[in-house]
Amino acid sequence: MAKCSKCGTEVAKPEKTWTLAPKGKKAVTVGLYKCPSCGAFFRASSK
Repeated sequence: MAKCSKCGTEVAKPEKTWTLAPKGKKAVTVGLYKCPSCGAFFRASSK
């Protein structure tokens, strides 16, 4: 779960996800979230 950077609401499901994998390093999954309370879009990562 990710927390909105503007209002602090917990958002469970991302709108979109993708993987960032630098050469020789561990891949990180990034998600684009939309806050249901304030409507702000923000990104959060998970390992």
